[in-house]
Amino acid sequence: PRALYTRGSRRPRPQIGDRMTQIFLPFIGAFAPHDARAAEAAQRTAALIERHGVAAFGRDPRIGHVTASGFVLSVDRRETLLMHHRKLDRWLQPGGHCDGETDVRAAAAREVAEETGLAEARLLPEIFDIDVHEIPARGNEPAHLHHDVRFLFIADPRTAAPGNPESHALAWMDAAALPRVTDQASVLVVRRAMRA
Repeated sequence: PRALYTRGSRRPRPQIGDRMTQIFLPFIGAFAPHDARAAEAAQRTAALIERHGVAAFGRDPRIGHVTASGFVLSVDRRETLLMHHRKLDRWLQPGGHCDGETDVRAAAAREVAEETGLAEARLLPEIFDIDVHEIPARGNEPAHLHHDVRFLFIADPRTAAPGNPESHALAWMDAAALPRVTDQASVLVVRRAMRA
């Protein structure tokens, strides 16, 4: 695959639909976007990291920050595990802040284990998706952007997933059930990795 972008070069617009097209993200590596939303998010995330370096992986709401998450799929890929997020009151994949960690794969694995209790979920190392979304203002923290780098994980749905206090509930859902709990394209994207 050819890299479209290297540090210091002008970032050309990717040809969407061409999985051979890759966008390079400093500290993270190459990503082959599957649609225009993911390509734009990857370019915005690369620009954030170029501008702020390691600080982009922290929690500074003034600049936004890189986060990491994981879509946990059943072994047969017919279901995904979502959590009903307590603060945001939405069904989402497990994920969170990198807290200064530039290894987004390790951050995603940590978040999946912490938020689901599935310490044995297997990480698939290729970046699955990148999404940029706004987090609403809360308390003294202003609204800011999360540049979320997403991975796929595989786990056995028969394994207990106790969750943690960050969620109201955890639920395994098939692709048909997802639109009943969310209309967010950034969550529904997991259907690309699922089997009907």
